[in-house]
Amino acid sequence: MRRRQFITLLGGAAASGALLSLRTAHAQRPAMPVIGYLDSQSSGTFADLVLPAFRHGLKDTGYVEGENVAIEYRFAENQIDRLPELGADLVRRNVAVIATAGDDVALVAKAATTTIPIVFIASRDPVSLGLVASLARPGGNLTGINFFGGELAAKRLELLRELVPTAVRVAVLVNPASATIAETTLKDVQAAARTIGLQIQILNASTSREIDAAFATLVRERPDALLIGTDTFLSSRRVQLVNLATRHAIPAAFTQRDFAEIGGLMSYASNITDAWRQAGGYAGRILKGAKPADLPVVQSSKFELVINHQTARMLGITVPDKLLATADEVIE
Repeated sequence: MRRRQFITLLGGAAASGALLSLRTAHAQRPAMPVIGYLDSQSSGTFADLVLPAFRHGLKDTGYVEGENVAIEYRFAENQIDRLPELGADLVRRNVAVIATAGDDVALVAKAATTTIPIVFIASRDPVSLGLVASLARPGGNLTGINFFGGELAAKRLELLRELVPTAVRVAVLVNPASATIAETTLKDVQAAARTIGLQIQILNASTSREIDAAFATLVRERPDALLIGTDTFLSSRRVQLVNLATRHAIPAAFTQRDFAEIGGLMSYASNITDAWRQAGGYAGRILKGAKPADLPVVQSSKFELVINHQTARMLGITVPDKLLATADEVIE
């Protein structure tokens, strides 16, 4: 055999060996796990506040988006009827975990799969919602964080009465499209109202236009104050709600601190960003092999009263010293 032919053969064999080694290494490299994120809102609203906290929780467990984990985002753009289709798409893609934002979204995900692990953020009791068998032993493919958004509605009403002690009639705005959440919110609020001697006026809104119509009713009938119900759609419309309440000088209590930060009079809630950080941690633990059935539902234990003192002064409200002293934050 000629020397040139021998060298060519050696070179070809070496190249083939190198290619085989690359293919073998590629085959042995584990595929990057994928988390499905399902949200009824749009990417430019509430998600912008909570997703960094979710990624923080993932990072605490060793996962960084784009490096060793991918996230497939599905936003319903406030069209609740799109959620089943979006949830089914994530199931078809066989994602490793589904993270859900909102009670209604968790119920949709639960209906979509009994095998893919689901980490939820729930504002109401997950047991009463039918998400888990118990808080300590979830028992199925779901677990997550309960931040008591709905259960605090009665407490918000009491605080609103302290802030506006002359109030007799309070309007409550709920989203009837989230029927379970609206019904339980109204049940809690009406029971609290009877105890402290308030009359309740119920208003419904499932779209931005219906929010405008609800405020037109408020302007016409002039209740003494307004309580905003816990709901992912209403949270997504926080700027609209705060602007309308301010424009029409209606004292209002909101569900999350970001309402007060942009000018809302008052909010009382658990720390939602901390809840999302915990949810990210649970998603990371599941990627490492933990089973949802073995991860107890985490309940928020820290609640925040935030008062926007500047808004109170604009409304002519003197904030009682007791509330100023107990508030976790007073925005000047």
